[in-house]
Amino acid sequence: EKSLGQPMVVVNKGGAGGQVGWTDMARRKPDGYFIGYLNLPATNTVILDPERKAIFGPDAFVPIINQILDPGLVWVRADSPYKSLKDLVEAARKSPNTVRAATTGILSDDHLAILMLEEAAPGAVFRVVHLEGSAAQLKEVLAGNIDVAFDNVGAVAPRVRSGELRALAVLDPERSKFVPDVPTTKELGYPTVVSNSTRGIAGPKGMPAPVVAKLAAVLKKAMEDPDHIAKMEAAGLAVKIMVGPEYERYYRETHEKAKKYVAWAKSRPRR
Repeated sequence: EKSLGQPMVVVNKGGAGGQVGWTDMARRKPDGYFIGYLNLPATNTVILDPERKAIFGPDAFVPIINQILDPGLVWVRADSPYKSLKDLVEAARKSPNTVRAATTGILSDDHLAILMLEEAAPGAVFRVVHLEGSAAQLKEVLAGNIDVAFDNVGAVAPRVRSGELRALAVLDPERSKFVPDVPTTKELGYPTVVSNSTRGIAGPKGMPAPVVAKLAAVLKKAMEDPDHIAKMEAAGLAVKIMVGPEYERYYRETHEKAKKYVAWAKSRPRR
């Protein structure tokens, strides 16, 4: 608001895992006065899932700038018998479809991460349990109803640091500064198991290039503000600014990667 010199009205459009908001954004006039968040790969999987019947496709939006990249995290209770990712994979191989692994929703980044790990560790098959969000995961894991959760660093980093939970792996090539002692999947021999949730801002298709450039510049300035960065880091969220062509390329690559695992998930029995 300070940079634009005019107020910005925040409208929270809940429903259908983001689909309600994205549908609204896709229908708006592309004049720069209505922008919204993309949560990748959630936006991608909504588009790719035929059961969703989304009215928008990947070309319905103009990616403007990315704000956050939150790496995936595999975690268990502090007293879990699984001390490492190796322990977890070996258990899923020894007794297929018995190790209960929670996601934050069907075709979420966490669901896709489980499929990636199964692909990278032949013979390992998890009993996938879809829950509604991180809070439900925490509740069920702590209650002993779930063996392992696939989520993101930002969701549980403080609990990992306090020792309440044990993190087995960060699903990224680089360690997270929020849980620096936790090894990455690359370090553990699974370099293809890379999963994260990104949050960025886009607008409806057809926005004029000068408008996109103006919004990108203003939003970049806001994201680089020390106060903003401090708030994100306090929440365990890593700021990862991607602008223009870089963000567009990331959006397209994420969509292509999601195609494979969505098709795989849809072809298998619902778990």
